[in-house]
Amino acid sequence: MYVDSHCHLSFPALSQRIDEIRRDMAAADVDRALCICTTMEEFDQVHALAMAHDNLWCTVGVHPDSEGVLEPTLNDLVTRAALPRVVGLGETGLDYYRLNGRSVAEMAWQRDRFRVHIQAAQLTGLPLVVHTRSASADTLAVLADEGQGRVTGVFHCFTETREVARAALDLGFMISFSGILTFRNAEELREVARMVPIDRCLIETDSPYLAPVPHRGKTNTPAWVPHVAVRLAELKNLPLSTVAERTSDNFERLFPRVTLTLKDLA
Repeated sequence: MYVDSHCHLSFPALSQRIDEIRRDMAAADVDRALCICTTMEEFDQVHALAMAHDNLWCTVGVHPDSEGVLEPTLNDLVTRAALPRVVGLGETGLDYYRLNGRSVAEMAWQRDRFRVHIQAAQLTGLPLVVHTRSASADTLAVLADEGQGRVTGVFHCFTETREVARAALDLGFMISFSGILTFRNAEELREVARMVPIDRCLIETDSPYLAPVPHRGKTNTPAWVPHVAVRLAELKNLPLSTVAERTSDNFERLFPRVTLTLKDLA
């Protein structure tokens, strides 16, 4: 019924609890989850999770905030993207939140890394999972320049303005909402959620982070993604079943390899 479009089940807080997490997902009617890769070093573990469980899939990519890790080459990404149950590229993008005394100009390495992921998306046809924090103007500019309308994807865990959301939608991207949508001080984000068409919305946990109300402060899991759907349904004045169905359909449309895998299983 529900899909968690972005989680980190390979992270230590969750990796030793996979059987419990999947039981909780089943009890909460969360049918599927997408396990997100943040470094090349992590990829084998993320991919193993997807290969071991028929309701998990994964991505390949290097988070923009990851430093001191293996830098992905175009071949690294394209080769791994061809593996079974890999359905997207990322988490990629730009993050200027922790400059640590550096200028934006000195973050050129992030923009170069982002471009490599975009090029891999063009070559493979896979969607991008985009992270942007304190860097929305450059994120949009690089996508517009490098992607040139030939890539698609999702702005995950969206926390930007209505204007950024509109620009992302104009580029053909979807918008994914996390547990932040339930936070008391997130009214501006709720205005964005009201504006984004339901056929362009995804829901996610970004677990183990950002547990939604009423679980805020706890270790998040995919089983709690329905709380995001409930809030989105309220904001859009839609039945919860409609939001669950539409966001799941959107997930399959954005990540068509998931649908192909399901057909193979059937």
